[in-house]
Amino acid sequence: MRTQRGASLTYGLLETLGQSIVIGDFDKNGFPTEAELCIRFGASRTVAREAVKMLTAKGLLSARPRQGTKVEPIAHWNLLDPDVTRWLMERQYSNKIYREFTEVRLAIEPVAAALAAQRANKAEIRAIRDGLNGMRNELHDHDAALAADIDFHVAILKASGNPFFLQLRALINTALRISIGLTNKIAGHTASIPAHEAVLLAIENGDAVGAEKAMRAILLESLELLASFQPETAH
Repeated sequence: MRTQRGASLTYGLLETLGQSIVIGDFDKNGFPTEAELCIRFGASRTVAREAVKMLTAKGLLSARPRQGTKVEPIAHWNLLDPDVTRWLMERQYSNKIYREFTEVRLAIEPVAAALAAQRANKAEIRAIRDGLNGMRNELHDHDAALAADIDFHVAILKASGNPFFLQLRALINTALRISIGLTNKIAGHTASIPAHEAVLLAIENGDAVGAEKAMRAILLESLELLASFQPETAH
């Protein structure tokens, strides 16, 4: 059985290698052999092998007989994996990845809001309201307000009653933490309370059309903010 220390070392190497793959560190010289990984990162063969296996499962690497281990093109990566999403969004700023992720949200969250208006029970609506209240109460604490904003959106995914949306919870949580943080930075303030309250009120009133429209408005505004942002000002 793998020890806690062994798991920690494996995940540490996974994180380092995943970030390096995503920013293209191995594009020219190819991915290191197992022996090279051990020397370069001071890892045991077991740790190196486990990290490579995990990266392969995420679609970032492939191993073939007599060809060794190579980095796969982005088209083969599991973009719905929360680690892969985070590595992509943490690399040097690009409007493209933020825009693409917001487009995915635009395809999912308005529908989730409409379904929540039709299906949410009292406890699920209370969770959405708790998220909104957290946003309102933590206006002067950016991190706490951001956490509440994420809670609001994830609660709506849960309230949709669609198990496929629930499966996206980890992905949404990871990417929202980064993308909402950026759009708040661009706007110069935390997310609009009235815009989020409009979503909640529509859900509470069972207004599926209104909930979908209100959520769509939030995301379209995010796309507009991203389109106006210049990468050189990101740092």
